[in-house]
Parts: sequence; C-alpha cells; structure tokens
Amino acid sequence: MTKYIPTIGIECHVQLKTKTKLFASVGNDARGAEPNTLISHICLGMPGALPYLNEQAIDLACRAAFALNVEPQKFSKFDRKHYFYPDLPKGYQISQLYHPIILGGEVNIKADGKSKKIKITRAHLEEDAGKNTHPEGSSYSLVDLNRAGTPLLEIVSEPEMHTPEEAKAYATELYLLMKYADVTEGDLYHGNMRFDVNVSISSDPKKLGNRTETKNLNSFKSVEKAVEYEIKRQTELLEKGKEVVQETRGWDDAKQKTTTQRSKEDAHDYRYMPDPDIPPLELTNEFVKKAQSEMPKMMPDDWRHKLHDLGLNGQQIEILLQSELELRDKISILPIIEENLSDKDLAKFLANWNVNIFLPLVRENKLKLGKDQHLVLESSIYDLTKQNKLSSTNAKALFEELIQSDDLPKNIEDYAKEKGYIQVSDEGAISKIVADVLEANNQAVEDIKNGEMKAIGFLVGQVMKQSKGQANPALAQKLIKQQIEAL
Repeated sequence: MTKYIPTIGIECHVQLKTKTKLFASVGNDARGAEPNTLISHICLGMPGALPYLNEQAIDLACRAAFALNVEPQKFSKFDRKHYFYPDLPKGYQISQLYHPIILGGEVNIKADGKSKKIKITRAHLEEDAGKNTHPEGSSYSLVDLNRAGTPLLEIVSEPEMHTPEEAKAYATELYLLMKYADVTEGDLYHGNMRFDVNVSISSDPKKLGNRTETKNLNSFKSVEKAVEYEIKRQTELLEKGKEVVQETRGWDDAKQKTTTQRSKEDAHDYRYMPDPDIPPLELTNEFVKKAQSEMPKMMPDDWRHKLHDLGLNGQQIEILLQSELELRDKISILPIIEENLSDKDLAKFLANWNVNIFLPLVRENKLKLGKDQHLVLESSIYDLTKQNKLSSTNAKALFEELIQSDDLPKNIEDYAKEKGYIQVSDEGAISKIVADVLEANNQAVEDIKNGEMKAIGFLVGQVMKQSKGQANPALAQKLIKQQIEAL
C-alpha cells in the first residue's frame, strides 16, 4: 500500500444553455459556426462597450443551485479577473470572486463500492474566453472569439476525493445533475462541460501536498485517467526525493499522460477588482421560487430510489438514467415507466425491456413509432407474454418488426397470430410434436433416463424448431418429462 494519500478537487465549467451570451445579445451556441461570426462590440472589448446581464443565465444558475441541494445566494456581484491572452480582448474576464451566486451544496456519489457526499465550496457565474487555434504546420495562431462571453457556471468542489474512481463518479454525477436540471446542453465533445482536476499527494493526512491542475478535460474517462496518471507521476517524484511543482498541466489523450503548460497562478496574480459596469445582483423571493418551481419533479437520486424499488440492479438503473439524456430528442423512456408505476410488474417489465431490447434498437436508428404508439406496443407485448402467448424470442422479433413500421396494426394480437408469433399452448398439438422429437432422438432420451437432465434443453429446442418457434417452451418441457417417464 502506498504511503502517500492522494487528494482531489474538481472545478467544472458548465456552459449554460441560454439563447444569447452572458453580457451581449449574440447567439450562444457556437457549435458548427464559422469563426468570429457570433461576436459584437462587447465580445471584442471595444472602448465604451457596456455589458448587460442576461436574466436567463441567472435563472439557470438558480436551477443549478437546487440541483446541488442548496438555495442560490440572494446577493451576489461581479468582479474583473485580469490576465492577458490573445483570446481575451478586454484584458480581463468578468467573474464572481467575493460574492458568488452559489455557496455550499453537495453531490452524492457511489465509488469503490461506497456512497459518499462531496461538498461544493462555491459556484460562480463568469464569461468564457475565446479560443486559440494552431493550424498544423504553420508558425502562427488564430483567434476565434465566438465563445468569448459565453455564460459559464464554475462549480468548485471541496478537495474530498481520494481515488480516480471517486473523481470519475463525481464528474459523471455532476453531469447528470446539470442535465436533468436542464441547465446545460451538456455536449462534452464541444466543451459544454469542462473539468479542471486538482491533484496533490502527501504522506501527512493533515497536510496537503503541492497540487497540479490538469485543465479542460471533457470526458469522464479522461478525468479518471488524468488523476490516475498524476498520482503515479507525483508519487515517483517524491520517492526520488524531488519536489512536485505547483503548475497547470494539459491532458494528452493519445499518450494518456499529462504535460506541463505553465506555472499555477494564485488569486492575487489576477488583481481582482469589482466590476464598475455591473451593479450587484439581488434576487427576489419570487424569482427564486419561480426557478425552484421549474425544476423537474424527479432528479437522478429520485429515479434511483423508484427504479431500485422495482427490483432493477445498479447497472440497469445507470443505463436508464444516461439513456434518458442521450435519447431524449428521439423518445423519453423514464416518463413511460413513471406513468405505469401503479402496476409494479408492468413498470419492471418496461424498465427491463427498454434496457435490453429497446435501447439497442434506438441506437441503431430503427425507431419510427412515436411515444404513445411505443407504449401501446410494449404494453401489448407485456400482456401477451404474461398470458404465455408470446415466447421471449417471438416477443423480441414482433417488437423489432413493429417498432420499425410507420403505424401499428389495429389489433396487435391478431397481427401476431397472422405472422406466426403466437405460442401454441394446445397440449394435444404439442404432445404430438414431442412424441415425434423423442422418437427421432433416442440417445437424448436415454441420457435423460440416466440422469443427464441437460438433454431436456436440447429436446425442447427440437420441439421449438419443429413448431417453428410457436410451441410454449414450458409446456413442451413438461410434456417431454411426462412422455419419457411413461416409456
């Protein structure tokens, strides 16, 4: 066991899904936009340009607070954070240092087989900077200011994580919370949520070591791997008697390693000062209550409790939670389950069916039916399987066929009969098939007589084959046993 204790804190920049930027009436979604087409005199920092605060960003920040299990601060204010980069035309970034809009909060995670609460230090509003690009093979850089002024909520955790698994679990859960609260588009590929990971190690549990900050991670896996790499790198340095340098590092995904970028700045390096152009923000009780009333009825933990009560395991639950966000534009699954919670058996069937059958089909773009038709189809299949009219194999085949159709037949059971999906539960008809199968498979019959019960599965398969999948397998097995005993 290593003698060093890792400590991890994470800062996450969440891009708020406003229509326009934080201080300018310019489009906020720069995905796919040509460089420098979503800019104004405010984004460019032109002399005399005055920022105007976006009310929707405040509303979304309030929703984020409730998602973090805390109320937003009624009083907050903006400050100027000074630094000089080509992607920051004003020479300062408008942020919140002294009075952020969110103080406190928590994120519940499960990692390493244990549940844990990670406390939130603060979350503050700020504008994003632009983006420098470096054309391959060129000796110059280009600046795209489309992102300049985009509203961000920077969520800062307490340094309470101690393993790569905990860091990954925190990033994943924070993503779920922000997405379910509808605060952000959450497009990780385009940087709608970016994670800066602070890692330090120390042999003294009461004292933190020098920390490094690995910036702009945009996947849960990269958060885990960056922490893993930094713990290993810092441990090797200390064991060689060297010092860990406090610095900002980047993540090389291809090489799966962090690389040095620059020395780490402290707050005093930015020469913060109150922004004179933006008055302090004071939220009324009515504004806060309105934001709270717009929160979804069910957040991830609420769904976990509901789905656990249905008998689903943890993996199935997490698949459903993630898929709800991934596929929301196509079809919303969790509300379908919620609508049927009064019938626990049906709700569990719907949950299992969606995890194992439906979601793979949706990912393959095989869905044509709308939500209401989809529910009618699943409910009909549930009824037919419960009545032993559909085998699991035929239920899946029928579903796959109809989910890709433009419309449902008037009577799904009649359609299933016509297509040969309905199970035959006529004992006389199946008994005759069983007799033919036993006569043609003497060795399997002898094996069963000698106690080799696995051969029953083979014989059931032969009955299903001869009946073209229509025989009730449970009844077939029962009749096989009866007829062998009678021989």
